[in-house]
Order: sequence, then C-alpha cells, then structure tokens
Amino acid sequence: MPSGKSESWRARDRKVLWHPFTQHALWESEDFPVIASAKGCTLVDVDGKEYLDGVSSLWCNVHGHARKEINAAMKRQLDRVAHATFLGLSNPPAIELAERLVEIAPKGLTRVFYSDNGSTAVEVACKMAFQYWRQNGKPAKAKFVGFESGYHGDTVGTMSVGGIELFHGTFRSMFFPTIKAPSTEAYRQGVTLEESGKRSLEAVASILRTHHRELAGLVVEPVVQGAGGMITQPPGFVAGLRALCDRYEVLLIADEVMTGFGRTGKMFAVQHDGVTPDLLCLSKGIAAGYLPLAATLATERIFEGFLGELKDRRVFYHGHTYTGNPLACAGALASLDLFRKDRVLEKLPKKIHLFGNLLQDFYSMDQVGDIRQIGLVAGVELVADPAARAPFPYEARTGHRVILEARKRGAILRPLGDVIVLMPPLAITERELTRLVRIAVDSVRTVLLGQHPA
Repeated sequence: MPSGKSESWRARDRKVLWHPFTQHALWESEDFPVIASAKGCTLVDVDGKEYLDGVSSLWCNVHGHARKEINAAMKRQLDRVAHATFLGLSNPPAIELAERLVEIAPKGLTRVFYSDNGSTAVEVACKMAFQYWRQNGKPAKAKFVGFESGYHGDTVGTMSVGGIELFHGTFRSMFFPTIKAPSTEAYRQGVTLEESGKRSLEAVASILRTHHRELAGLVVEPVVQGAGGMITQPPGFVAGLRALCDRYEVLLIADEVMTGFGRTGKMFAVQHDGVTPDLLCLSKGIAAGYLPLAATLATERIFEGFLGELKDRRVFYHGHTYTGNPLACAGALASLDLFRKDRVLEKLPKKIHLFGNLLQDFYSMDQVGDIRQIGLVAGVELVADPAARAPFPYEARTGHRVILEARKRGAILRPLGDVIVLMPPLAITERELTRLVRIAVDSVRTVLLGQHPA
C-alpha cells in the first residue's frame, strides 16, 4: 500500500461501506485507521503507523497476527481444498478438529456441530434444545431463560435470549418468548460480587421452580458477561446454575464465544467451576482470529435424542454453506498445536497477575468507578458522579473519546458505552501489556481530567 494515502482510503470507505454498530453521520468526520498489515500484537495502517491490538481484533486473536505456523497450515490446506460442502461429505481437518475439541472440552461433551460465527453457535444450541424436548416427550418445554445484560449475538434467536436494551430493544416484537434473570452486576447496585451472585441465583431458582415445565434451556455467558460491560460472576455461580438446571431438568447452554480458548485463564470458563454444560458454544478464539468458524458441542444424551427411524423425522434441520470449512479447521488445528508448543495456559498466570497490578493505576482517577478483571479480560467503568455511580450522558461519548486518545498514542481499544475494554491477544508480552495499560490510563486521564501526560 502506498504511504500517505489514509484519507484517500477513508473517502473510498465512506462511499460504499456500512460498518457495524456505527452512526455514519459521525463516521464521516472520523479519522479511522485503515489497517494494511499486522505482526504479533501490532496492527499497521496504510501509512505505516503501528498500534497495539488492545482488543484482540474484537476478542478473537490468540497467538498474535501472522503466526508462521498457522499461516503454513492454512497454505498447505489451500493447496488441497479450500472448501467442500459438509452436507453428505466430510473432510480430514474438520474430523481432526472435532476430535481435538472433544479431547480438551469439559468431560461429557462428545459431539461437535460446526457453524461459522458466535451468533450461529448459540442459535444452533437453542434450536437443538428446543427440538430435543419436542421430540423426547416434553414438547411444552419451549422457552428459555437468559440474563439481563446478556449478549449472545445479533440474529433474531440470539437477541431473544439476550438482554441489552440498546442493542435489542428495537427488535423486541420479533423475539421468541424468554424469561430474564438478573445479572451479577454488583457495582451499580452498590453490593458485593458475592451478594449479587446470591441474588441472581435465588432469582434463577425461583424462575426454574415456577416455570421449569415450559423451559427448554438456560443460556449464560459463564464467568463474565462480555458486551454487557464485562460483568463478572463470583466463584461458584456457574456451578450453582448447573445444580439448578439439573434439579429442574433444564438444559444449561454455555456461551463461550468470548470466554473460550484461554481468555479467562482456563481453556474454557466453565472449568473454573468444574462444570460441564449440556451445550457449549464456541467461536472467536477457536480459529485464533484467522477465519470465521464456530462450533456447538453437545453431550451424547442430546445427540442420541435426535436418533431414530427416518419416519420419526428427528433430523436436526440446520446447516450453513461453510459448515466444517477445511481451511478454517486447518487454522484452528494449528492454533491448538500452538497452545501446546507455546505453553500458553501455563504462562498466563504471570501475565494475569501483572495485568491486575497495572490496572490499579486507573483508581488514581475518581471517575473510574469500577475495574472488573478475569484473566486477560478487563472492563474499566467510567462514571460522571462516583458517589451516585451515575453514568455520563450517552451523547457525551466519553468512552469513544477515550479510544480516540488511545489511537493517537498507538493502541486500538473499543468501549462498551463508558466501559473501556482491554482484552489483548494471549501472546502479548509483559512489556507490551505494560505499554497497553499505560496508554489506556493516559487516555482516560486526558478525557476525564484534561491532563496530557508528559
């Protein structure tokens, strides 16, 4: 790419593109980066300016960009076949990846159904749960429990089980019936995390006790709700949900689209509580940020609930054109190899400890209300009035102003409203992690206090 051409590329973008979650009346005046290349944890724009990838390219990059091992594996596969339908056919990378996923997943998950993004992984799980009960003697079990502040994707089905009014409110009349349980949000409620977890579990128990005969499943982002503002859950919360679902015969659906593949310090977040869900939804990190890929893992019990004579019509009538795409699966296999080769999980505790210490610098500013961290995932909540825990006006775009400051300093961040998210690739070095948090702290200080660090 020729240097000095950013504005030309931006002009071309503005003429033809419609970006997600973007008000284009404001986009017209924003000097957004146009990324041309990347290496490791660094993104490079068309003018050669470098940025630390502080959000793992939307929570999916694991081992850094342009890893030679993943590149080589995908190139080898590209010389064989890039794609062949999974309907009536199979392919070696998809088979091998399914074997590896079953090997590393919580014990009892034995079947892998592929799709191509996080929304579809959750949608598949909901449809499986619905159909499972319908054809196994309990057709009345057709509703779902979701959580306030939950986010599971942007299809109609996944919005139905979500709970973020800003994203989902416009489409509410399209949703199927769900029952919402309170999240474990503690800061705004002025309670401890343990108290919020207890309240939420008590509410779930009441919902399941009253409605279990009509409930197919409960959908949860285990350990931390992502797009809702990085809302963490206390230890034992997911185990409590598992016990309640077992007691009332409701399927537990764990949405690990964001939390899977090491983000929280374990390969899967449910492993913090030693829990096996009935259905486990994976995407993002599954292919290390290289190609769209998703998987829904099911127990043998669920799988066997779809077996029968042809006349029984128990087939799961769901599929995608790129289901089991061999190129994406080859990249995912190379990523799992790197987890072993680089000892990714073994090296995480030291980085997580450093991350937690670095984040404390945010508390030097009164308008930093709360810091929520699990693993290499953090949300820093900014508030207009610390005493009242009152947010800034939506129109102030405080979080967005912070990320613009961070860009000037050489880091890509993305806010959830006024919650500043830091979620770097697991491959980030301690030096890079220190620099990333320092940029974020300085950017917040500039926006909140008008102070420009020396």
